Amino acid sequence: MADTVTSQTIQDTDRVAILKFTNESDGTGESSVKKVDVSALQPNDLGVSCTSVSIARIYWATRGMGVDIEFDATTNVLAIPLPADSTGDEYYDDRFSGIPNNAGSGVTGDIDFTTVGHSSGDAYSIILVLNKNY
Repeated sequence: MADTVTSQTIQDTDRVAILKFTNESDGTGESSVKKVDVSALQPNDLGVSCTSVSIARIYWATRGMGVDIEFDATTNVLAIPLPADSTGDEYYDDRFSGIPNNAGSGVTGDIDFTTVGHSSGDAYSIILVLNKNY
């Protein structure tokens, strides 16, 4: 059996992508699962493909488990840890343009999720607002 997961694109424009993710765990959990594939995002009006994203905002609710949001690379880099049993919204674009991807060797520009302390019946819902980079 596997966790029940969904991914939804709410908006994908030249500059911004808004994506929603959910997981209801059967206890299996997720380990560095690709959630944002920048190559799958819409190119800009000139036909240039997105190469990475900056995290502008996060809205989340977790029940029973935490979620590590990671920048994908040869060795993933933790972008933001979301604690278990919490709700919140973080805005990183009020004073600067969002959290840039600072992954090193083998950086892909993608974003992965890893669940932490998951057990059967735990869940999360996460909305990412991303600034697209070309």
